[in-house]
Amino acid sequence: MNITVEQERSIVLEILDRMGVQKEDAEIVADVTVDADLKGFSSHGIGRFPQYVKGLNLGFITKDQDMEIEKETVSTALINGNHKFGHVVTYRAMELAIEKAHETGVGLVGVHNSNHFGATGYYSDMALMQGMIGIVIANTEPAVAPLGGTKPIIGTNPLAIGIPSNKNYISMDMATSASARGKLLEAARKGEKIPENVALDADGNPTTDPNEALKGSILPFGAHKGYALAFMIEILSGPLVKAAFGTKVTGTAHCDATCTKGDLVMAIDPTKFCDLGEFEENVDDFVEEVKAAGNVLIPGDIEARNVEKHKEEGFKLDDKLFNQLKEISSELSFDLEAFLGEE
Repeated sequence: MNITVEQERSIVLEILDRMGVQKEDAEIVADVTVDADLKGFSSHGIGRFPQYVKGLNLGFITKDQDMEIEKETVSTALINGNHKFGHVVTYRAMELAIEKAHETGVGLVGVHNSNHFGATGYYSDMALMQGMIGIVIANTEPAVAPLGGTKPIIGTNPLAIGIPSNKNYISMDMATSASARGKLLEAARKGEKIPENVALDADGNPTTDPNEALKGSILPFGAHKGYALAFMIEILSGPLVKAAFGTKVTGTAHCDATCTKGDLVMAIDPTKFCDLGEFEENVDDFVEEVKAAGNVLIPGDIEARNVEKHKEEGFKLDDKLFNQLKEISSELSFDLEAFLGEE
């Protein structure tokens, strides 16, 4: 079935309200969830929401704890999220990074004891909407085997960068693996195959079966280049921010364990280097030069198109996901179909 943007937001807010989540936190979770689906990252939108509900029910996502700033300087901070929603913790971390960047030019905030936070690009977008450059990295549960190995040790370790512009939406949000794990989880839920050259099964053989891939490993993108980038992100969002790393990372793909991953968010104020208007004008000139080369897309074009499409057409829920949401709603004593006006 199809639902509108407003209906998706209402479903998330209603469920979280009935589960006792603070309204301000619920609004952030709903906004991040809808934003992912709008941009076409369906594996990180409402399709991931049942995982968060499970985490709440099991106590691995907390709703009453407060975050703590454990260390702080004028340009840096380290946040202990106390296992609140990852969306909320990372949102607050980027707010703090932006605040520090206004003062010193760069704000760098590390996070540990958080949770899965949805799509990484939401948080780098927070910076670009404030006329700043946003950079976000994180590590995840092991999913990628080191080159030459067969055992998953490194996460899919996403990287997002957002650049402010007058005329264009410039945003990159990518896993350092050939596929985000969420896409494999989504394919498994829908009973679909994954592309070739994305993953290996537990015996190290290529597979297009997402269930076998989830038991095995995902390939790094670009062979040694993706592997090297994921390796570095593992350190910057693990040991640097007092989070787990390698096989010690848990709780990002499954909410049946405490989440131990880490995040590192950065905001850069261009005005500390040059005039913002001049910077944005030069960025737009570069985009024009690139697009003049032919039928060319820049990072963010596909997401911008998806936003317009989904605002008009809404989102499609596969039957299994809809039934999961119905079951959650039933346990919270409300009829999802009636709530959506389907009866």
